[in-house]
Amino acid sequence: MSLSPQWLDELRARTSLSGVIGRTTRLTKAGREFKACCPFHSEKSPSFTVNDDKGFYHCFGCGAHGDAIRWMTDQRGLMFMDAVKELAGEAGLELPAMDPRAAEIAEKRQGLDEVMVAAQAWFVERLRSDEGAAARKYLAGRGFAAAVVERFGFGFAPEGRQAMKAALKAFPEEMLIEGGLRIVVEEKEPYDRFRGRLMLPIRNPRGGIIGFGGRILDAAKTDAPKYLNSPDTSIFDKGRTLYNLDKAAPLARKSGRLVVVEGYMDVIALSNAGIEEAVAPLGTALTEAQLELAWRVCETPVLCFDGDAAGQRAAMRAMIRALPLLRPSHSLAICRMPQGLDPDDLLKAQGAQALLDLLGKATPLVEALWQAERDAVPLPTPEAKAGLKARLLAHVDAIGDQDIRALYRRELLDRFGGWAFPARAPREPRGAFRRGPPLPERLEPGVAHRLSRAANASPDKLLGAVIAGFLRFPEALVRHADALARLAPADRRIAALIDILVECGDSGQVLDRQAIATILIERTLQVPAVADYAGLPFAFLVEGADPVEARADLAEAMALLVERPALEAALAAAERRFAEDPEGAWAEQQRLLQTRLALERRMMQRATARAGAENGTNEPHGDH
Repeated sequence: MSLSPQWLDELRARTSLSGVIGRTTRLTKAGREFKACCPFHSEKSPSFTVNDDKGFYHCFGCGAHGDAIRWMTDQRGLMFMDAVKELAGEAGLELPAMDPRAAEIAEKRQGLDEVMVAAQAWFVERLRSDEGAAARKYLAGRGFAAAVVERFGFGFAPEGRQAMKAALKAFPEEMLIEGGLRIVVEEKEPYDRFRGRLMLPIRNPRGGIIGFGGRILDAAKTDAPKYLNSPDTSIFDKGRTLYNLDKAAPLARKSGRLVVVEGYMDVIALSNAGIEEAVAPLGTALTEAQLELAWRVCETPVLCFDGDAAGQRAAMRAMIRALPLLRPSHSLAICRMPQGLDPDDLLKAQGAQALLDLLGKATPLVEALWQAERDAVPLPTPEAKAGLKARLLAHVDAIGDQDIRALYRRELLDRFGGWAFPARAPREPRGAFRRGPPLPERLEPGVAHRLSRAANASPDKLLGAVIAGFLRFPEALVRHADALARLAPADRRIAALIDILVECGDSGQVLDRQAIATILIERTLQVPAVADYAGLPFAFLVEGADPVEARADLAEAMALLVERPALEAALAAAERRFAEDPEGAWAEQQRLLQTRLALERRMMQRATARAGAENGTNEPHGDH
């Protein structure tokens, strides 16, 4: 069945919104609108309005907002298609013709719903059995109350590669595989995905089970991931799902607070401490779709990630990802955890009030962005400070809403100006504003061409080459993870590759080429082909290159990605400052030009060395 936007608009036009809402909520006429006490949160004076002309309801207290279909899904708890069918029947509007393929997909999804319910019942039963003793001991050790264990539906997946198949034999094995509960390996018998793990159901916003997450209990199994989630299926998309949103959303609408933590065990730890408006992504960086889900519930969700380096990088990636999506009254706040602590650690050490105090002091996005960039690297020189300004303005340019973009530009430049240019007595200008010395030009033609391709390659092309290099030499990720995490390429495919590389670097596990390539394939991402970047003068693009030389070239390529754009922006800023501070601007320009010259000289040396190696000699070409 295909529901076009035009058909849905016709359905809304034929539906009396006040009539639909008035069945369960007492409405009072107020001019051209209706008012009521909000059904989504407790209140004594009415702040909930219904406007038939505009076709939407809105609560000025909790922010609940939607049309007739949204009312049926959020307040009545119906599935989208069930809501549409009920409203269409009442409006006398015939549903579009059923597509046989769509009907088949709908039937398959309904079958998977039944499989998930059966699997959850089995996991819960196994937790209560003798097999679940270790899992029960773990839960007791975490201090989780019995009510919390029941509320979140903890279960246990026993060891044994065929245990689930035997327990759910009423369902065809194809459905267990389709639901991600069993794994198919070529030329081998399928086996259970979850084994020896503490299990949690993952639910959609209406509370239906769509997948599972499992935590390993045997710490000795270093070859298995600590946490394992269901793969994407026809009913589960991890990038479009927030764990615990079904339980947290109604509470968040009442309290006006939604806390986004890193993982589902953090969500449960907060709930155990009485903080129940918490959600989490599912093993991936926070996505645009997940941000939109959070904004439907709360205008300013609070990110509360771990206090280690990986957690701070995750927070920075979320901030960067949110910038293009910002709109009036919709933003983020950042709760900075103490160094090295995650929310559960803080709750155990200092109690719930300590975390509540931190949440209450969460930093607005604009301030958090300024602090993160200011503190990212040492800034001892004017060049480094100019690089900070360039990074801030690059973030500003990513903002889609023009009003918010202008306000961010003003606020960040005000912060930067007050920090970088403290008031001083005016000086008389001395000397003229001159261009720096020209770069050396006497390069062998082939070397000059390759250097030009590297220095002037588009950022995404050069970044693609760097990613290909990291896939060949993944041990270098540890050194460059911070710089990678701060990049925000326009190409979403490359952005997704960066997210995975940073996650791998933060995992603490031993990295190898095949493991990362497997992760990329599982997430349907293409491994960059080295041939796509032929001609760039880097050893990491050459098969059989010396690893030491390749890692050094990776560092130089990262320098081109990070330093060169910042230097160019800083030079432009220095020229703009000439009218206000000619002497200072001229001196700053000269320093920046020397820094750029040093960077490009390093690249020249690499380009000439590469040419010499290919010609059978180690002698560089050209004058330096």
